[in-house]
Amino acid sequence: MCRFLLGTGVNAAREVEVVVIGAGQAGLSAAYHLRRTGFEPDRDFVVLDHSPGPGGAWQFRWPSLTFGKVHGMHALPGMELTDADPARPSSEVVREYFDRYERTFGLRVRRPVDVRAVREGTGGRLLVQTPDGTWAARALINATGTWDRPFWPRYPGQETFRGRQLHTAQYAGPEEFTGRRVVVVGGGASGTQHLLELAPYAAATTWVTRRPPVFREGPFDQEAGRAAVGLVEERVRQGLPPRSVVSVTGLPLTDAIRRGLADGVLDRRPMFDRVVPDGVEWRDGGEVTADVILWATGFRAALGHLTPLGLREPGGGIRLEGTRAVVDPRVHLLGYGPSASTIGANRAGRAAVRDIRRLLAGEPVAA
Repeated sequence: MCRFLLGTGVNAAREVEVVVIGAGQAGLSAAYHLRRTGFEPDRDFVVLDHSPGPGGAWQFRWPSLTFGKVHGMHALPGMELTDADPARPSSEVVREYFDRYERTFGLRVRRPVDVRAVREGTGGRLLVQTPDGTWAARALINATGTWDRPFWPRYPGQETFRGRQLHTAQYAGPEEFTGRRVVVVGGGASGTQHLLELAPYAAATTWVTRRPPVFREGPFDQEAGRAAVGLVEERVRQGLPPRSVVSVTGLPLTDAIRRGLADGVLDRRPMFDRVVPDGVEWRDGGEVTADVILWATGFRAALGHLTPLGLREPGGGIRLEGTRAVVDPRVHLLGYGPSASTIGANRAGRAAVRDIRRLLAGEPVAA
């Protein structure tokens, strides 16, 4: 079991080699590779997850996002996801799969545990502070993702809108918008999915984006994937906030997207200039009356608990070499920048564990 470092009893800091924060795709991948290479749960490493149950961010997805609509869900290392019913909600399919995975490999995820801060400790250790106690670790794998930090852009007049405003994180399905006039903001996968679902229910829909959407035809092969990830990775190397992989790959031109373009549901308008009590307006005098503004504007990395470590660069991001923070090689970020996709998270988990084993053994870590 964990060794105690500071004080005695329930208030003591528990000493482990590695703390993993987050039990989504990236966190479970890291935990799997830790265990596979000889680290024992509770004794050598601990996984802390603030969600109520298994499933990572998937457990919070809207019910109408069925598994068959999910793009690029890759299996966790060591156990395939088989015989999934494409008509079932992805939240149910992935929650059950993650639960089975945790039990199969004995990962002993502790939840719900809310990490409040990670600080410098004594003896070269990091203190991971939670309401349930403090862990003292020689290395940290942060896999907190983005779901807990939805991005809400600010536009003049937003506070005057008399209708409803909500973010993708609050979206529960299209039925609640029956008979409503809806403005959907955002040119990513969520924005297009919302529009295609809403159109049969809403009285009217309007799609606005800051930049013209880019639709990608043809297969997305390994070479194209590596090139896209490379663009995201370069920003992270420079210490800039990462962009999503989708932002550089474009949206796949599926049959559903083609129908949406043909019937006018995906008729994009440029971003409005202001919000007014009854809708939105453009500088040229154009306006749209709306009951609802749905902000499908993405998420930002949930890293506030790492602030005491001073990892951010002047550009606003955290500069990485691989998954390792350049400022502090004890800290690895998974699901950040190039490892934000499910397949990227799997690879990043293996790479982080390889580097951490070298660090703990006192060996040089490859640049």
